[in-house]
Amino acid sequence: MASVEYAKGLEGVIAAESSICRIDGENGKLYYMGYPIRELVKTCSFEEVTYLLLYGELPNAAQFEAFKKKMRGSRGISEPIKAMIRDFPKESHPMELLQAVVSYLSGYVEHRIQHDAHCNCRNTLHQVSQLATVVAALHRFRSGLDYVEPREDLSHGANFLYMLRGEEPTELEGKIMDDCFTLHAEHSFNASTFTARVVASTLSTCYCSISAAIGALYGSLHGGANEKVMDMVDEVGDVAKAEEWVNATLDAKKKIMGMGHRVYKAKDPRAIVMEDYLQQLGELKGETKYYDILKKIETVFRNRMEEKGKPIHPNVDFFSGAVYRLLGIPTVLFTPIFAIARAPGWLAHILEQRSDNRIFRPKALYVGHQERPITPITQR
Repeated sequence: MASVEYAKGLEGVIAAESSICRIDGENGKLYYMGYPIRELVKTCSFEEVTYLLLYGELPNAAQFEAFKKKMRGSRGISEPIKAMIRDFPKESHPMELLQAVVSYLSGYVEHRIQHDAHCNCRNTLHQVSQLATVVAALHRFRSGLDYVEPREDLSHGANFLYMLRGEEPTELEGKIMDDCFTLHAEHSFNASTFTARVVASTLSTCYCSISAAIGALYGSLHGGANEKVMDMVDEVGDVAKAEEWVNATLDAKKKIMGMGHRVYKAKDPRAIVMEDYLQQLGELKGETKYYDILKKIETVFRNRMEEKGKPIHPNVDFFSGAVYRLLGIPTVLFTPIFAIARAPGWLAHILEQRSDNRIFRPKALYVGHQERPITPITQR
């Protein structure tokens, strides 16, 4: 059989054009619709960034006011949705609920356009607004607490913390949570986003596409890295033990979680923002242990790698888990928070895919038997 070249995992293959996100991995830059991520975090709310991703431009004051009213007005969930969350098996992971509930949400919103299978996603916004409500409700119910109704006077991040904790967060906490959502809102053709586009290319609904994307994000090779980082931090326990722990781990040829990225060859720009927020929160709450341990791990690891000529930097997951923990968020919700944040990005890609659609239908390189006779069952 003649040798055929192919890209396993589609690595390096350009599957479509996109104007949504640009990653400059060599220089550690990330852009949404041409805007640098660090400037967006500094200047815009998550709701403004959601508008940007869905419409391609930042809103003016009037556009933002109307969009914000619509997005905040879509936060509430119906009683059947609450019942589903309350009755979901307690031993299941929140990501399993999230994937299931997205499809369930579809039946409880008026999103069809003249009996067409497609929904008016830019106008309903339920997939973006309600994911945060679902995750907060799940945490409340599993903790034996009452459901907290969303508030329309709070930002997306502040409202999520309010629904989760039952008390209004500080201004800094609300700002940090909102910015965490912005930092995770979009990242080009990763596995979950590509999954969303593949499903959208069949002309399925955006609810089905986002449900599929959540399933991809649940995979351990995609989401969940910040959970493993916090496991690492807990194992180290004390900054005085960090250097010995890193050296022992590397000598055993084991991976240091949160270090390195498939795309970024410089420090992940999102990690820079997260690091700053972790330092601020730690100092404010008098709990700098996480920051101190992570910085020591980073220093020791980078020194070891640079000795080998391999400059490897932290990615966004290296600091985000510690930020979430200081915000009072349990570890099991870290990946669902990723999904909450990524919903606008998924939706933007679904809409872009539909605008010039062609169904994805790659080929496979067949390596099995060419042709075999069937042996009667009595002779097998």
